[in-house]
Amino acid sequence: MKNINEEEGANHQKTGESFIANLKYVLVGVFFGIVFVKAEIISWFRIQEMFRLTSFHMYGVIGTAVVVATLSTLLMKKFKVKTLQGEEVIYSVRPLDKGNVIGGLLFGLGWAMTGACPGPLYGLVGSGFPVFLAAIASAIAGTYAYGLLRDKLPH
Repeated sequence: MKNINEEEGANHQKTGESFIANLKYVLVGVFFGIVFVKAEIISWFRIQEMFRLTSFHMYGVIGTAVVVATLSTLLMKKFKVKTLQGEEVIYSVRPLDKGNVIGGLLFGLGWAMTGACPGPLYGLVGSGFPVFLAAIASAIAGTYAYGLLRDKLPH
């Protein structure tokens, strides 16, 4: 009987996934990182302005992202867009429950305390702010703790 890792390895070999095949994702990530730095989206000061309600900059960026994501999703549904591997994209509606609310509040609290959403943390370190390595370590520890406690948490 195969273990899960062997099956995953077989799946990656079947689909032709390799570092070279995934390089396009790395390049897109680097591009977005540069855009985020130049647009000051990862700026601690911009994020603090947002939470202190003293600037519209971040609300404009987030609002634009919500509009683009909504329109993209509607177009993808209308034209039945498939993944790069040719698979059907399945959309499911999940009900809002107290676990989502608690998780969202914890996420927002961490965001306000560190001045950084988890995504840009690496960009902040790369921009010369090594103090954000502590936030990365905390995010990883929080993810690990969630994995350990998942069965005991409200979902």
